[in-house]
Amino acid sequence: MSRDDVPERRNGVQWPMLIGLTVVWVLLWGGVNVANVLSGLVVAVIVTLVFPLPPIVFSGRLRARGLAVLLGWFVVELFVASVQVAGQALRIGRPPLNAVIEVDLRSRSDLYLTLTAELLSLVPGSLVVEARRSTSTLFLHVLGVRDEADVEEARRRALRQEERVMRALASDEELAAYLSEGVGR
Repeated sequence: MSRDDVPERRNGVQWPMLIGLTVVWVLLWGGVNVANVLSGLVVAVIVTLVFPLPPIVFSGRLRARGLAVLLGWFVVELFVASVQVAGQALRIGRPPLNAVIEVDLRSRSDLYLTLTAELLSLVPGSLVVEARRSTSTLFLHVLGVRDEADVEEARRRALRQEERVMRALASDEELAAYLSEGVGR
């Protein structure tokens, strides 16, 4: 599915959004009672009518093995990056070098772009500072960059994250199109 196939913003009831916003409202108020649920539902309706979002198109499927690999590697990267960032913070002397790098993703799906960006931002030492939907490009701020080899490694790490997202969630057609563009370029 291309971006041209994505429906425009729509008005009306978006049940998943209403339920999600109501749950967030109830959590913010710290208790489940009729007043909190009803007021949360009213706020959710107002928010979705005033600020309608395009629906998220998910034509993929969950793959248990791909999801396990995605979560496993995320935990490993989270641990390793936490140790590296702690080491940089505790090191006396010159401050760690950093860079903003451009990463051109191969997927054209807003959902996979967003998931990849979120997973990259959750790992200490990297932060998505801009995402260009039109070109599926992420701009990452990365700590601990000493030379061009470190920049390329950070770019490869981001592309591997995108590949794991695709292998965990993409439909057969989306995954085939993604893989036809060449993994690991």
